[in-house]
Amino acid sequence: MSFDLIRNATLAISAFTLRQTSYVRGMTKRIPLALAILSGVLVTVSCGDKDHLQLLAGNNNAASAEGEAMYQKAKAADDAGKASSAIKKYKLVADKYPFAPSAAQARFRQAELLEQNGDILKSFDAYQEFIMRFQGSGLYSKALDRQAQMAHDAADGRVKTGFAGIPFIGLKTKLPSVKIVVMLEKVRDNAPRSATSAMAQFKIAELYHSEKENRKAINAYRKLVRDQPNSKYAAEALFRVGVVLMEEAEGGNRNQSTLDLADEAFRDYLVQYPGHAKNAEARRLIATLKSKDLDRSLGIAEFYDRSGQAESAKVYYRDVMKKSSSGAAHDKAKARLKELGE
Repeated sequence: MSFDLIRNATLAISAFTLRQTSYVRGMTKRIPLALAILSGVLVTVSCGDKDHLQLLAGNNNAASAEGEAMYQKAKAADDAGKASSAIKKYKLVADKYPFAPSAAQARFRQAELLEQNGDILKSFDAYQEFIMRFQGSGLYSKALDRQAQMAHDAADGRVKTGFAGIPFIGLKTKLPSVKIVVMLEKVRDNAPRSATSAMAQFKIAELYHSEKENRKAINAYRKLVRDQPNSKYAAEALFRVGVVLMEEAEGGNRNQSTLDLADEAFRDYLVQYPGHAKNAEARRLIATLKSKDLDRSLGIAEFYDRSGQAESAKVYYRDVMKKSSSGAAHDKAKARLKELGE
């Protein structure tokens, strides 16, 4: 029996499955039927023409043997201190012979050597390839940890790259922020809902915050609170949403909605995370926001007052009175309203 039978049977299964769509609803009912037919075809092939399956097994065994032979060459170069040669050979094993017994070790060692050589971006990518391909390896957790550490070091400025991207050659500079964010996103997504993931998302937000990309920072902090509200970084993240909004207000975006959003963020933080270390600071900042709001209303009232627009001035003086029960702004508004006949 030739492989034409398998191809034809596969095409027949596809056609049959499509026809069933009109009569059977849900993939869970169609797939088992198609798999049952395919199993029968494979049994027929194995009973009728064992030579073909033996050929496939022989090819796999030969490929594995070639991969193991290349791995030994890579290891020999590694042991001899020829890192560049070893990296290339380890990469070849993992790329060309992914099912070889030593493929996982080859990819991991490739990543390690690249890291040791200071080629951080290529090392990170090699660890990523390992993580995507070899989840069952005993080195999987170590790969996750090494990759996460590299990303966090990069975010903290502890990783440098050479001029024109060549590691440790020429002028050393910090990795570009866009590359660091990509690294952190991969760390976050490789272990969703984990402490490592939460830390990576927090670092992303911090990075945006440090570069004054306030909208991105706020969104990143909020994503952490939304996705992992019980992580140890969530409370601080929500607190920082309020801080960033206050910085926006102080930096020129002084509209009332920004102050209101900051106040809302701090109040949400106090409700969701009572007893957190920065609760007292949040209350102090809420009071500061209230004072800024009163000063803003008083300033507008005085502007209209000086401009001879008494009725408009009264509106804002009343607003100050409504929002406060005492204090300098309250007393000024009260006194001026009395002078204006109220």
